[in-house]
Amino acid sequence: MAEHRGRRRRRPIYRKPWSSRRPALRVAAGLTLAGAAATALEAPAMAEPEPTLAEVEERVDTLHHEAERATEAYNEATETAEEAEAELAELAARSDRRTEELNDARDALGAHASASYRSGGMPAGLALALSSDPEEYLRRAAVASRTGDRQAQRVREVTEKLRDLEQLRDEADERAETVEAAREEAERHRETVEERLAEAEELLATRTAEERERLLAEENEGLAPARAGRDEPRPAGPVEAPSARAATAVGFALAQVGKPYGWGATGPDAFDCSGLTQAAWGAAGVSLPRTSYAQATAGPRVARSELAPGDLVFYYADNSHVALYIGNGQIVHAARSGTPVRLAGVDSMPFSGATRPA
Repeated sequence: MAEHRGRRRRRPIYRKPWSSRRPALRVAAGLTLAGAAATALEAPAMAEPEPTLAEVEERVDTLHHEAERATEAYNEATETAEEAEAELAELAARSDRRTEELNDARDALGAHASASYRSGGMPAGLALALSSDPEEYLRRAAVASRTGDRQAQRVREVTEKLRDLEQLRDEADERAETVEAAREEAERHRETVEERLAEAEELLATRTAEERERLLAEENEGLAPARAGRDEPRPAGPVEAPSARAATAVGFALAQVGKPYGWGATGPDAFDCSGLTQAAWGAAGVSLPRTSYAQATAGPRVARSELAPGDLVFYYADNSHVALYIGNGQIVHAARSGTPVRLAGVDSMPFSGATRPA
């Protein structure tokens, strides 16, 4: 009993119900999350890995190819607008001529109406009764009848001229809409070109001068060696064209080597790809369409193994780039923005097909 009395009696532990402890746990959890957030803010942000030179080159090539596609689409829309504007001008000239003819016919019709009014428009029977010379009256009546027939013809002519003029005006309205739509489309493609080229320039600006030189050197792979004292490469051997026209086209294109690329340009100071080939064959007296897409159908197709100097060579599945073959496995072309007209190997880009303009 004494031992039992000497022990201290333990008081029962009181625990709050779970519901009453939940706010405290929420506060603790909130403090934990806040601390984690603060730690995350204090930690340095993970930087994205810098793209490799190969990745930059691939992206720049893609951007330039997209810009070239947009350039050819711009050229096509511009050509459509110019053709529609020429048709609109012709329609306006025809409309002016028809308006003059209509005014002349109306004047003649009005003169006849005035003469009829002055004569009083006397009924034929009454005029015959009052006439002192019936034979003279009948003669005049026959002339009046013929005059009436001519007047009816004039009325028909006026009506036809009115219809023609209305049709011309309707056609002019359609051409004006075509011009506006084509100009808007060209402007959209212009914006695309500028956006792609600007992005490519920004990418290249992130690389060192040495890396940019390396990229340029890789672009120039397959070119013929340069002549002494010249930066631009020249043909590796003599060029033997199959015709005088082809020789003229090749000679013209080679004379442009070193001139700057200019999207939408057809010379004489700058060229884009289809502008160069169009100008080259134009110098030979052969008219080519403006775009690479249309030039791909100008002339018979030529197999890769049968290429001859002067042939047009197309690249990529959509024929968005065109060059002029000069022989010895080489082409001359306006490559892309920032690169002058130059020579390259015929297989330096994905070969799509070739044509022979003449």
